[in-house]
Amino acid sequence: MTLPLAIFDQAEYLTIHQIPAHILPQQIKDYMHSIEFLKSYAGRPGTFNSYRREVERLFQWTWLIHRASLQQLNRHDLEKYIKFCQHPPKEWIADYKVPRFKEKQGERKPNPEWRPFVMPYKKNQSEKEQQFILSQGAIQEIFAILSTYFNFLIADEYIFSNPIALMRQKSKFIQKSQQAAPIRRLSLLQWQMVLETVEQLASQEPQKHERTRFILHAMYGMYLRISELTASDRWIPTMDDFAKDHYGNWWFTTVGKGNKRRQIAVSELVLESLKRWRIFLGLPALPTPGENQYLIPKIKGVGPIAETVTIRRLIQQCFDLAVLRLKQQQFDEEAQHLEVATVHWLRHTSISEDVKIRPREHVRDDAGHASSATTDRYIDVELTERHRSAQNKKILPVAEN
Repeated sequence: MTLPLAIFDQAEYLTIHQIPAHILPQQIKDYMHSIEFLKSYAGRPGTFNSYRREVERLFQWTWLIHRASLQQLNRHDLEKYIKFCQHPPKEWIADYKVPRFKEKQGERKPNPEWRPFVMPYKKNQSEKEQQFILSQGAIQEIFAILSTYFNFLIADEYIFSNPIALMRQKSKFIQKSQQAAPIRRLSLLQWQMVLETVEQLASQEPQKHERTRFILHAMYGMYLRISELTASDRWIPTMDDFAKDHYGNWWFTTVGKGNKRRQIAVSELVLESLKRWRIFLGLPALPTPGENQYLIPKIKGVGPIAETVTIRRLIQQCFDLAVLRLKQQQFDEEAQHLEVATVHWLRHTSISEDVKIRPREHVRDDAGHASSATTDRYIDVELTERHRSAQNKKILPVAEN
């Protein structure tokens, strides 16, 4: 089987004037229209990365497996493609993420270690136990992104119908649920261990982990996504994104999902964390208007952190060490649950705790939710009551007199 080579580079390198050397002449038209589609999302890094992943996979399958062009695809082909994504060949799956392209002698070259699919990471799992599974969320994302992609190609008059829209049996791929998926969050004990861990790290290695401490407090205290603390083409977080209004209240301005700017109310504890972080950097305790010092600077080199993976690794280190501490204290079940946690659980945990004590609308606006219905998913009082009412159910009902 032919091993796939990456086709679509980072947004700044995508150009119709620099076609990858391994693109065949009959693929060029598909390639040209695809990069026009991807470039339209270049200002939204998260969206761009998701769209690039799905377009890349489809492109690779269409040419290397199906031996056709995008213009020839129909709904039956798309069904085959979805089944392929559910069970890709081993040769198409990587054990971990690697860069698509590498710089070599001033040229961008495809990384031979890159693969279209990545094995979900699970700790303490042997190679034999590892299995690639495409989640329901991932399948839904394939349908949504490719439908948008095909609609773009229709508008560009490159194809004449949307094969995703014509698929009549999407239900055999997408399971329906009568209720929203449960919100994944940290328990109070897990979160306490993570906090204690970062305090210990900051004490032992302040040059590295004072920054980690501030990141952790900011992410939890303001419901931030990783992308809202990293620099990008659309926004670079600086110290003056923290600002005081004429009432003396502090706010943090960020640019979040969908390129939407929002203000977040800053709590006293987050403000204290900011003061400690600034004093560590040799700055006055509080920022002033127009202060363009990077909020999260690199430790080595110049400039702000621009890679989400950097922040993810710092927080994951705290999680991993907290797992060890839980095991040492014989909280084995808590440790097992924390092992599968992701950094995004911090946002879920904070929102879930705050909806218990803050007005729902306030949490909604600070979290950047499009509607209160999204925030309502974090209110689990009804689920608790539902479970409580089930506790005394009888296997053998009591006969009525």
